[in-house]
Amino acid sequence: MDPTQAPMSPANEGGAPIHVPVLVALPRHSGVEEVLDYLQPAELGPRRLAPGTLVRVPLGRRVVTGLVWQSTTDANRPPVSELRSLAEVLPQLPPLQDAWRSLLQFAAGYYQRAPGELAMAVLPAQLKELDGIQLQRRLKKLDRSLSASNPLPAHAVVQAESADAPPALPALSPQQAQVLEELNRSPSGTCLLHGVTGSGKTEVYLRAAEAALSRGQQVLVLVPEINLTPQLEARFAARFPRQRMVSLHSGLTPPQRLQNWLAAHTGRAELLLGTRMAVFASLPRLGLIVVDEEHDPSYKQQEGARYSARDLAVYRGRLESLPVLLGSATPSLETWLNATPAPAGLGRYQRLAMSQRIGDGALPRVRLLDLERYCAQHGRQALRDKPVAPALLQALRDRLERGEQSLLLLNRRGYAPVLHCPSCGWKSGCPHCSAWRVFHKLDRSLRCHHCGFSERVPLRCPQCGDPDIQPVGRGTERLEEQLSALLPEARIGRIDADTTRTRGSLETQLAAVHEGAVDVLIGTQMVAKGHDFRRMTLVAAVNADSALFSSDFRAPERLFALLMQAAGRAGRDARQAARSEMWIQTWHAAHPLYLALQAHDYEAFARSQLLERRAAGLPPYTCLALLRSEARDQAAALGFLQKAAMQARALLPQGIELQLYPPVPAALQRVANVERAQMLIESPHRAVLQRFLAVWLPRLQEGNAGETRVLRWAVDVDPQSI
Repeated sequence: MDPTQAPMSPANEGGAPIHVPVLVALPRHSGVEEVLDYLQPAELGPRRLAPGTLVRVPLGRRVVTGLVWQSTTDANRPPVSELRSLAEVLPQLPPLQDAWRSLLQFAAGYYQRAPGELAMAVLPAQLKELDGIQLQRRLKKLDRSLSASNPLPAHAVVQAESADAPPALPALSPQQAQVLEELNRSPSGTCLLHGVTGSGKTEVYLRAAEAALSRGQQVLVLVPEINLTPQLEARFAARFPRQRMVSLHSGLTPPQRLQNWLAAHTGRAELLLGTRMAVFASLPRLGLIVVDEEHDPSYKQQEGARYSARDLAVYRGRLESLPVLLGSATPSLETWLNATPAPAGLGRYQRLAMSQRIGDGALPRVRLLDLERYCAQHGRQALRDKPVAPALLQALRDRLERGEQSLLLLNRRGYAPVLHCPSCGWKSGCPHCSAWRVFHKLDRSLRCHHCGFSERVPLRCPQCGDPDIQPVGRGTERLEEQLSALLPEARIGRIDADTTRTRGSLETQLAAVHEGAVDVLIGTQMVAKGHDFRRMTLVAAVNADSALFSSDFRAPERLFALLMQAAGRAGRDARQAARSEMWIQTWHAAHPLYLALQAHDYEAFARSQLLERRAAGLPPYTCLALLRSEARDQAAALGFLQKAAMQARALLPQGIELQLYPPVPAALQRVANVERAQMLIESPHRAVLQRFLAVWLPRLQEGNAGETRVLRWAVDVDPQSI
């Protein structure tokens, strides 16, 4: 039987027209039904097209791609005279499975997006542009690639150089063996693998993947950022040289993404490694989901449908009754609470702990360099002239003498965050954003990191004409310059968004670090997690306090995770672990966050943060949604939210546990000449919040259909920052 067709329905035996419900990319504010009805062409016969089949349909004056969806009831069907026929059916592609469609339906409902809009957003862009003939050519190209000696193109698959003999497996530590035994006893469900940095979490992923592959299943591995994919790809490729592995992330070209998606969807690829978009990949034989560094905020999509890939991975595992492995040395507080047994936690996940490094290597010693005490002895001018205190500088020299590597973490790129005129107080603000333009010395530019606006550095102050304008603060570029003067004998490298713009530059620079061609590495958070630098014994956070007192309630959690992950880059080689150190320059050496970090005590930190969150009524003890609006002026953006609040209060029944806070300007109020505002909605019950949003948002769309002053508005469920 044709896989795109379902068995004959009795209603169709007499030749009656067959209605086909089709999901198309229509946003909710369009006012058009989410699922449209079409007529199945008579030449396809009496069998109804199976849900999940890809079709081309007329929509207005266009022909667009859609998906056959669940059948509507006869009562909801429009008359045949009002329906148009399908333009084309794409039978070459197997239908998207029930589980995939259920995942999409859930995500659309939970994150308050139209299902068709979300479906077309998560499918490869080129797939939506192809007709039947073009799709057939792509599938034939895939078949030719699979039949060649190299199973897939270089962009799609990474293979070990020698596939003749299986690689020798490393010996498991007692804790790794225990964790794998526990996983074998849990054929489904969500597990938190809480392992300290260097404890061998990746080896656990590999062994769990091996078990799934041996059963003929596919494996999905999620990573938070693109720069973490090459290292993990290499590990998986070396372990499974005979398995086809493809990747899905935004760094691929549209043809590459389509090719890899087709390989996964047709079951030709056994391993799929990708960023958050990969959670929606079609994998017909999926048997295991791994979410590496599950705490990372990059798993939350910040544009369009603002979904959490980690949360959807958990839901997908439950939907398909398969195991989901969440790995982190610093789990998110939501995950930690779910993995904590009742009554202290929710007990929804199984927690698996690995508290020791491979080879029984010691965790890095955390040293707090008290800047208050240092300045009391040497004066504040000493820090303005030098980026690091003398004690830290000596520690760097000690590593140089021993041929070891050091990492300096400064989560701020550019030369200086702002230029300042001491005469009149002028600062290098962005004319289009409520933010400062960053000074980049290499190209003598002032660049806004939000809208991209860039100008040459003025020769004199634009306001008073004083030529003595000065950089204020320090970025990675300035740190590199200053450190090069202090350590002229050192080979200093810098990895940030500025040095890794070109394709392949990140891989080249990381390879130089691994080969020992760099003595001191300066980098932002992109090098602070996931990387296995075997020669590194010193990590230093130069300006950790910048995030300590942020208005964002998640800032302490993120800072702790960043510093602990960064510390984990030191002492990965057990032979050097005993002398590995993490230095933190701070003005607040007695802060509880740093004290917990010194003890490598994530549990104590999580416990204190959860107590604060419970007392303040913040997640994970409450559920949030943000209604955001954008307009050309702030009054219009706020006015829209105030009107929305009035509509919401009219809908709220008495006694409902739901709080609407007054609209306020966004933390970054203006970006690219667009004013932004937001309104917070809070409820202690997720179901209450979801029911309210499901009723309120359609009314909001209807009531503001003619609104012209507001450019965009959207709701963000479970926002990462407020």
